Amino acid sequence: MVTSFLMTTSSHPTCQRPQTTGNEQWMRIVSATKKRTQLKLSPDYYNRAATARSIMCSATNKPTEIPRQWYNIVADLPVKPPPALDPETLQPVKPEELSHLFPDELLKQDNSTERFIDIPEEVLDIYSLWRTTPLLRAKRLEKLLGTPARIYYKYEGVSPAGSHKPNTAIPQAYYHAKQGTKKLVTETGAGQWGSSLAFACNLFGLGCEIWQTRASYDGKPYRKLMMQTWGAKVHPSPSDKTNVGRSILQKDPSCPGSAAIASTEAVEICTENADTKYCMGSVLNHVVLHQTIIGEECIRQMEALGESPDVIIGCSGGGSNFAGLAFPFLREKLEGKINPIIRAVEPSACPSLTKGVYAYDSSDTTGLTPLMKMHTLGHDFIPDPVHAGGLRYHGMAPLVSHVYELGLMEAVAMPQLECFDGAIQFARSEGIIPAPESGHAIAEAIKEALHCKETGESKVILLLVSGHGHFDLKSFEKYLLGNMVNLSCTDETLRASLAGSSIPSGFELKC
Repeated sequence: MVTSFLMTTSSHPTCQRPQTTGNEQWMRIVSATKKRTQLKLSPDYYNRAATARSIMCSATNKPTEIPRQWYNIVADLPVKPPPALDPETLQPVKPEELSHLFPDELLKQDNSTERFIDIPEEVLDIYSLWRTTPLLRAKRLEKLLGTPARIYYKYEGVSPAGSHKPNTAIPQAYYHAKQGTKKLVTETGAGQWGSSLAFACNLFGLGCEIWQTRASYDGKPYRKLMMQTWGAKVHPSPSDKTNVGRSILQKDPSCPGSAAIASTEAVEICTENADTKYCMGSVLNHVVLHQTIIGEECIRQMEALGESPDVIIGCSGGGSNFAGLAFPFLREKLEGKINPIIRAVEPSACPSLTKGVYAYDSSDTTGLTPLMKMHTLGHDFIPDPVHAGGLRYHGMAPLVSHVYELGLMEAVAMPQLECFDGAIQFARSEGIIPAPESGHAIAEAIKEALHCKETGESKVILLLVSGHGHFDLKSFEKYLLGNMVNLSCTDETLRASLAGSSIPSGFELKC
């Protein structure tokens, strides 16, 4: 009976890509399968099933249309963010001075003060492969915790690359291809960004070369294979392919690498080849902009449920996935419509918001890129090889840093053992194995939910699960075997890093 059911439904035309609403599609499938399976069900089954489908469609709330605009928070901030500076003159960088790295449209987006920016039709068409992404209520986790809180999570792990990163990889590749770029280079940590750009480059017929931090290159081999499957060349960083890589390896042959080192290697290759341009997976304004499609969808989904978040939580390394969820809700907060607590969670081993300085610093190790005002641990900082490789970055996105300085959000640091404990609880209750990066948001949401258990508050907690952890199982194995330890950024390490980074005097402000 089960085999027959699967065969008939999978071949049925209604199981193809729907052109109808979710409820209509559900009813067609049920109508088709009802006759074939001939299950003996209670008389009110179909009424209850329709109600359940309605609830499910509301809980995941897959709207018929993807949001057609990205949101630019700069338009609504009470104080405009500081500009990027030329590292030599310390004067604001002109967009044309970065044309060797980025296409015109991305530079325009970086400096835009428009509130909304239209998403190109070609990008929307590719987004439709997986968007909109589901918003789910974590009822089983709530039950496990015994909390009166209602926990909702926006899940970005359904994308082809398994994370939120294609949200910006697609438009970046699109704008580069439109301007005639032949090849893109980039850095990646855990590999979510690298695999996303490889996917995007393959769609637009672009070459792709990626430098992956050695700690993740060695520890997450299947991410490398994923990138290669989509046609990318992948190198461990530091590598012997660049001057900066060779220099670092000469000093420390076992260097685990960092996102800043990998970025420097990619930029070096870019500057040597006229047909090659650079992409970045986090930090920059246009990256944050593209990720706001997450929050724009989520606002609609929460409204459809009649819910309003009291606490919004996201993990944060460079800051793009956190901002993607939080910034559209922050707009609603600034307009007085809602009043949630907005909280970023970063690793204790790389705590740029909670322990760094707010200063102008470079996004790479050798100062090839402009100086940006951000919370930083110093561009020479090499984080310990925590298993959330996507959060091993020395600085926070300038827009996130600015919002933090304005007091519009909170930040906490979380040790990795607590993050993996939260991720395991989530996997065993909700069935999804989350990325270790997302484990930071989950662990903080659990902490908030347990606080509600103590106080009796029925808060609505919203978090972002930015990706799945299917390629991170070696890290989960290490945790389950008891072989994982907490790593932290000591004051001594931080002082040494900041001293060595030569942050321009006169710009430093202690957090």
